[in-house]
Amino acid sequence: MRFQALFFLLLLACMYLSLAQGSYGNCCLRYSRNAKKLHIKMVNRYWMQETDGDCNIRAVVVELKRRDRNNKPLTICVDPEMAKIRILVDLMESLGMRADRRRP
Repeated sequence: MRFQALFFLLLLACMYLSLAQGSYGNCCLRYSRNAKKLHIKMVNRYWMQETDGDCNIRAVVVELKRRDRNNKPLTICVDPEMAKIRILVDLMESLGMRADRRRP
């Protein structure tokens, strides 16, 4: 009986720890190092990630024309405070490349 109670408590503790870690959903956790190489011809669209809910950093998420092996567009996260990114965002905004909402 004691073994079963101990096993049950251990199982509960493991479940609690896995839930307590939190979930980042579909958030950028860091900025890409390749942001300096980013060019308007490479971009399909973009959206802003704000620091609300699950996301810890503010970022511009850029969906590239290049696709991965599963034929899904690649995305990179870039720092919205970089001068080049601000210019790129203004240009994309004027061309209507902004996504209305965040894509899952």
